[in-house]
Amino acid sequence: MRRAAKNTVFTLLLLFLCAATALFAYLYFFQPGERDLSGEWDAELDMGSRAAVMALDWLQDIEGVSVSLEEVESYMQGLTIRVNLTFQETARSEGTFRCGILPESYEACSQAAYEAFALAFQSLLAERLRMAGYTGGTDGESIEALVNETFGMSTVAYLTTCGPALLPSLEELQAQYDGSGTYTAVEGVLTRQFDVGGPGAVRAERYIRKGSSLVLSGEAQDASGAVPLDRVQGHYPVVYTLRQAENR
Repeated sequence: MRRAAKNTVFTLLLLFLCAATALFAYLYFFQPGERDLSGEWDAELDMGSRAAVMALDWLQDIEGVSVSLEEVESYMQGLTIRVNLTFQETARSEGTFRCGILPESYEACSQAAYEAFALAFQSLLAERLRMAGYTGGTDGESIEALVNETFGMSTVAYLTTCGPALLPSLEELQAQYDGSGTYTAVEGVLTRQFDVGGPGAVRAERYIRKGSSLVLSGEAQDASGAVPLDRVQGHYPVVYTLRQAENR
């Protein structure tokens, strides 16, 4: 009888330990958003809205031509800048990070933005010429030749030289996104403490881990209460998706 009681207690204890182990394993490995973030991630900042707003403001100065933000945005598709973000977990839900804008991606995005801007400009210029009774060709090639003849340079070169700054400067973006330091990831909030930027410089973001993607949203904050760059500009998002980078 005593032996049977011991066996029963042992069995119950074993079942309890198995259940506790399974629960711990679930919480550690499968609980949404709380898994190890270690690895290299790639983010893409969508710059289309910012570029469209800056282009629109400049295009509206062309006399006799009306254009909407939606029309300009239709040209500014796929304008993204890559950001590299690396996490290294050193303890449960905390570790070190390194983040930086990729300059070559910035240059490629800037070039693509002005090429898209050139298409919008040529379309509006052709419309303005037709309204003025111009009898020459108004197709893309003809307008490009006219721009070259008038300004002595291509449409893209003219807009890059004389047009608005479609994107924030690389230095502005680097000031906003570049840096390294320590992080904690607790209850769906990723908090990064930067090594530089003044005492208490932190960024707190809500995050969701979805397979190979990490969805971050939030606003930079610092001890001085300075308004973050994305709120000052107001034209590019603080919500972005990072995908696990392939081995390089």
